[in-house]
Amino acid sequence: MSKIFVVVPTYNERENLKPLVEEIFGLKINGLSVLVVDDNSPDDTGQLADELSQKYPLQVLHRAEKQGLGKAYVEAFKDILSVENPPDYIIQMDADFSHDPKIIPKMLEEIKDHDLVLGSRYVPGGKIENWDLARRLISRFGNFYARLILGLPYRDLTGGFKCFRHEVLENINLDSLSSVGYCFQIETTLRAHRRGYKIRETPITFVERKTGVSKFNPSIISEAFWQVFLMRWRR
Repeated sequence: MSKIFVVVPTYNERENLKPLVEEIFGLKINGLSVLVVDDNSPDDTGQLADELSQKYPLQVLHRAEKQGLGKAYVEAFKDILSVENPPDYIIQMDADFSHDPKIIPKMLEEIKDHDLVLGSRYVPGGKIENWDLARRLISRFGNFYARLILGLPYRDLTGGFKCFRHEVLENINLDSLSSVGYCFQIETTLRAHRRGYKIRETPITFVERKTGVSKFNPSIISEAFWQVFLMRWRR
């Protein structure tokens, strides 16, 4: 039986966390656990996660403050990989239902023949719901720019719904990842590609959050521009 961890970073996601956890475990996937990484949410998301851990195979990693999505994932991945028998597969996803948990079984099926599965909005069958035109154009341009500068073939480099074999995360040198925000998604895929891992994009429907506040802001665009440029020469 495969061992699977789903990593969910949270910051002020109290309204979303309980229904998300219920839906994930409602899939009845054997060997699946959840790791919630909470950045000391003012709305007590971390406390709720502790309560849910009494009912489900769920662990909570409490961090003292908000330090960026990339650092949250790196700390979570290192924690998961530090055990004697790490999980076979590690899935990362958002807490706000923009990523549909029902895609998880499909990802787990496709990872059997691949090393990294990317949930993609921009391959046939993928789509986005509830974004305005400006947000769509920014996302499209960001992905085009990253593909052009880095020479990557993948259509959706900025998406955050992914499934890794644990060997990928062990071999991309997590300590040297430089991206703090959403460029983390590009950087991990770039590292996996450069090391020759087999990567597949699977279509997903990305749905803009219905509750809470979006983490997207102009600083993300700024980081993406210069970080992607620097990634071209980093190894």
